[in-house]
Amino acid sequence: MEKKDYIFELKMKVRDYECDAQGIVNNANYQHYMEHTRHEFISSLGLPFAGLHGEGIDPVVARISIAFKTPLRGGDEFVSCINLKKEGIKYCFYQDIYRLSDMRISAKGTVEVVCLVHGKLCNSALFDKLFEKWVR
Repeated sequence: MEKKDYIFELKMKVRDYECDAQGIVNNANYQHYMEHTRHEFISSLGLPFAGLHGEGIDPVVARISIAFKTPLRGGDEFVSCINLKKEGIKYCFYQDIYRLSDMRISAKGTVEVVCLVHGKLCNSALFDKLFEKWVR
């Protein structure tokens, strides 16, 4: 499978403790990889993720779906990639993980994120501005 174009990519490496008894990455760790990639994406745009709560903005995952394709193993290097779309008040992150050794897709995820602004579910003007070039 040929790798698509993405708006953000982050290279990482599997740590041995992330693997299960079969020697492959435990499924829950893919969510960690995807979450870390989203946080790094937001930080790359000049907005430290950790400071959002202090501003009254809490982006939260509303739904996540992951299809597991090719397992990662301890020591594998991989790239976690993002595309983004907005649907109503949801920001839909389309996240793919590729094993670098052969560029085979390891996981495909869709993560729907909503924002609580001062405790109220609503559009985030800050995120709309931050993501404007991708979610027009």
